Amino acid sequence: MKKYISLLLIAFLTWSCEDPITLDLDTAAPKLVVDATILWEKGTLGNEQKIRLTTTTGYYAPDVPTVSGATVVITNSSNTVFPFVEVVPNSGEYVCTTFVPVINEVYTLTVVYSGETYRATAPLLATPEIDSVSQTTVQGFGGEEIQVKFFYQDNGNEDNFYFVGVQNAQLAIPEFGVISDEFFQGNQMFGFYTQEDLVAGVPLRFRLQGITERYFNYMNQLLNIAGNQNGSPFATPPATLRGNIVNQTNEANFPLGYFHLSEVDYRDYIVE
Repeated sequence: MKKYISLLLIAFLTWSCEDPITLDLDTAAPKLVVDATILWEKGTLGNEQKIRLTTTTGYYAPDVPTVSGATVVITNSSNTVFPFVEVVPNSGEYVCTTFVPVINEVYTLTVVYSGETYRATAPLLATPEIDSVSQTTVQGFGGEEIQVKFFYQDNGNEDNFYFVGVQNAQLAIPEFGVISDEFFQGNQMFGFYTQEDLVAGVPLRFRLQGITERYFNYMNQLLNIAGNQNGSPFATPPATLRGNIVNQTNEANFPLGYFHLSEVDYRDYIVE
């Protein structure tokens, strides 16, 4: 019995220690991370677009390293070139102000960095409009909860996949999810949002994007692996999860990230 009590005491003293513990972790060679999501907001020209380049880094590094000096372009099927330029030095943000978005057009992203060429090809997909928003109150585990739904019409002539998001003005990070029309072909679909402390007067912004099946699978895995990152899937993805960008120079040195293009629709709503 005395031995058992001593072990408990040692465990308690260990858990109560407030000194920080730093593990000696192995750091892999940095990989290029490409955040190339091209979104054409409905009702806009869509000519201003941005691509962000960073690299992976050690777990304890305080900052994410940005990538400067890369050549970044997107071309369409007619070989029209849309250059992306790092306007602000050392920002890792490459900007294009002359992009021309066309539904169902196929675009190719090319990134040249550190002597290697990375490339990906993807279509620009259409997105339905968010038709309406409705609000109901339901009985939850902790009492009554407010649920807010946003509705949109699925195209019954094709299989569709959607990336949806909700920004709660009271929270720093939006929440995201993916939806398939497998059981809703050609019908009105909806996404819904509820949050424990959701009350009247809170501004919400809903977001809807049409996506490819491959991007649907990628984002579904990323959200699951990352535990939804408190709502944000846009932290550096796990190294085992590959996107659609291929290193043409050295395939083994694959990058992280994804090249995706689509329309995007937003709807703002104030909780009643």
